[in-house]
Amino acid sequence: MKTVDKIMTTKVVTVFETATFSEVKKIFDNHHFHHIPVLDFDNKLKGIISKEDLAKASYLLTLKTTGKTYTQKEFDYISAKDMMSVYPVFLTPDDEIDLAADGFLSNKMHALPILDDGRLIGIVTTHDLLRYAFTEMRTGVYSG
Repeated sequence: MKTVDKIMTTKVVTVFETATFSEVKKIFDNHHFHHIPVLDFDNKLKGIISKEDLAKASYLLTLKTTGKTYTQKEFDYISAKDMMSVYPVFLTPDDEIDLAADGFLSNKMHALPILDDGRLIGIVTTHDLLRYAFTEMRTGVYSG
């Protein structure tokens, strides 16, 4: 069986826990991915922010504030730590791909951070898994 290090994305955009709502939104606006791992200043994984988490934070803020200008200013006081899903579930590079698939199916997750000795080295998403499965079905060979 193949391991997740063969299909994971290794160029992972991350934010620190102190990143503001506006900074996180800008990253999502400029990229096509749906999850951003959140690190502390020791580069340890603390959580993950999905586009859904960002939308929920925005909605909750607009319920508590009035006026566009005030709401916009409040976005700079919401940090990544406030929005993130605490994400203790992760895989290691030598975990098998079917373990990632099981995690996605049984926990309704869409991204799993890959840690090696406590450090984030990649992420596997449902997109990575689908690309792998599609390539395997068509060719029997996966080149990453």
